[in-house]
Amino acid sequence: MDWTTLAVIIVAIVAVFLWKRMSLISVDVARKYLREGAIVVDVRSAGEFQADHLPNAVNIPLGEVNRLPQKVKDKNQVLLLHCLSGTRSGMAAGKIKAMGYSHVFNMGSLGRAKMITSGADLN
Repeated sequence: MDWTTLAVIIVAIVAVFLWKRMSLISVDVARKYLREGAIVVDVRSAGEFQADHLPNAVNIPLGEVNRLPQKVKDKNQVLLLHCLSGTRSGMAAGKIKAMGYSHVFNMGSLGRAKMITSGADLN
């Protein structure tokens, strides 16, 4: 492998990491929304949810986000999504926004969501 190919691969990896990081809601804004009654939606599988989840989180797996209107009728309700790594919740956010929900945000990973909801410092 030559240096040019390696440089392109590294730049691509960094770009994906930065794009993913920029698509996450900030800690302060997420906590503000939680204080105001936001709903936490866990888009992991039912088995993952059963093994470990945030208190009061609603489990709607990524493949079943079309069921969201059965659980959340108000399309102006703030929804804070998370999964194991933040990838599925990012995909779910796009699908949910396409359904007409206007305040949908990705908290990222379960670990980050736990820190946000617990009030722990992320620095």
